[in-house]
Amino acid sequence: MKAVDVNTVADLILVSALAAVWLAAGLLADALPAARSALDLRRRAGALSIVIGGGAAVFVAIPVVSALIPGQSAAPAAALLPAVPALLALTTSLRRLTQIRRGAGAFASAPLTPVPPALRAAAAHPMLTTPPQVAGLAALIGLPVAARLVTVPGADVAGIAITVVGAAVVAIGVRAALRHSRLSMLALAPIRSDRRRTPVGTR
Repeated sequence: MKAVDVNTVADLILVSALAAVWLAAGLLADALPAARSALDLRRRAGALSIVIGGGAAVFVAIPVVSALIPGQSAAPAAALLPAVPALLALTTSLRRLTQIRRGAGAFASAPLTPVPPALRAAAAHPMLTTPPQVAGLAALIGLPVAARLVTVPGADVAGIAITVVGAAVVAIGVRAALRHSRLSMLALAPIRSDRRRTPVGTR
């Protein structure tokens, strides 16, 4: 019983750390389009990149620590839930963050320049903001698995949890898409305005 308790505590610590990192990444991603200046956007993008990298490090640490502790560990099974969105965050989100940092870096000589609408729209892209947020929610669902309150696979509670996560993913995705669409329209507004003001040549 003592060995089981030790494993449960260790699993909870690992999965809690995973959830904390990815929840922080989700909050940073959600706040990214609200940057007030190009310098602020660049700093936020850099901080988000670091946190996502930290989330990847926790993923690597989970099987290593679990192998060092005698007995069975539920942490690897719990970590499988946020694995897919985390993988998307490590690929798609990080690539977009690099592009945003480069775009914001173009204003290095004037760091207080307001964020251009196109760059703000890029910061709100669903493929940038959604994966970290979904990974954080999925990691939270993994806590009952780490505590051995839910067995994977085949538990009814696990099925309900997956359904809740799926609904949350849809809600997050729709919200991110609507925000990105709104900011994209704002980015196109100056272009359309310039086209309307262009005088028509006369013969």
